Amino acid sequence: GGVPPAIDLVLGATAGCLACFLTNPLEVVKTRLQLQGELQPPGTYPRPYRGVLRAAVAVCRADGLRGLQKGLAAGLLYQGLMNGVRFYCYSHAEDAGWTRYPGGTVAAGAVAGAVGAVVGSPAYLVKTHLQAQTLSAMAVGHQHNHENISSAFRSIYQQHGVVGLWRGVTGAVPRVAVGSAVQLATFASAKDWVCERQWFREGSWAAVLAGGMVSGVAVAVTMTPFDVISTRLYNQPVDADGTGKLYRGFLDCILQISSKEGLLGLYKGIGAVYLRLGPHTVLSLFFWDKLRNM
Repeated sequence: GGVPPAIDLVLGATAGCLACFLTNPLEVVKTRLQLQGELQPPGTYPRPYRGVLRAAVAVCRADGLRGLQKGLAAGLLYQGLMNGVRFYCYSHAEDAGWTRYPGGTVAAGAVAGAVGAVVGSPAYLVKTHLQAQTLSAMAVGHQHNHENISSAFRSIYQQHGVVGLWRGVTGAVPRVAVGSAVQLATFASAKDWVCERQWFREGSWAAVLAGGMVSGVAVAVTMTPFDVISTRLYNQPVDADGTGKLYRGFLDCILQISSKEGLLGLYKGIGAVYLRLGPHTVLSLFFWDKLRNM
């Protein structure tokens, strides 16, 4: 508390962008792993991406070193919008005293995350499209073939209107709501817990990092299935009227992945999800916490 919500909006956006710049290569790898073998039984499809490190090498071979920063501009736009709105809403909840009630932190985090997801959805849509694009020999998932971020927004708008820019938002809202609730709740609790046991001094960078690391584990475990569904809904090809050709919606996506790829299909790329979410959680919350103190 103690920071006006408007300032939290700026600080949250800044923290998210700083973390995004450092973790975007893992986001590219995560997207490729989650699209690999889409709606195909395990062991029946080629796997150009195997594990996080080998997948990163494969991306570099296909797209060059710059390939690891594909979709960075869209990623920065998404993190700025989503985290700015998310921390703004959470700060309002703190000021109103909602976080002092049992479960208040979780509820405030979930609502703040859902609102942020809706606002940032078009940027996440474009980011997913751009990060999935590669050479045909290494392609996984549908290839939208955008030239850059501006042409992607223009193409989607011209073909499907404003509504088309929010396609896939039904997967983004539960994804960010769950992730945000778990992240903010576990971060605050873990930070207080290590300070109460005097492992780290209250307000120190070590206490902030410890809270962020615990939060990263919790977020990765709870968020991965929603992350896979969100990636699939955003990247799927659509008809002229904007209807998805592979999935009719959130529940249909869950059922199709579970039946055709098995339950483990919902956890595709979990290693990349944690390696990305862990540092991203630590960095974004560390930057946010320290910027607030300043």
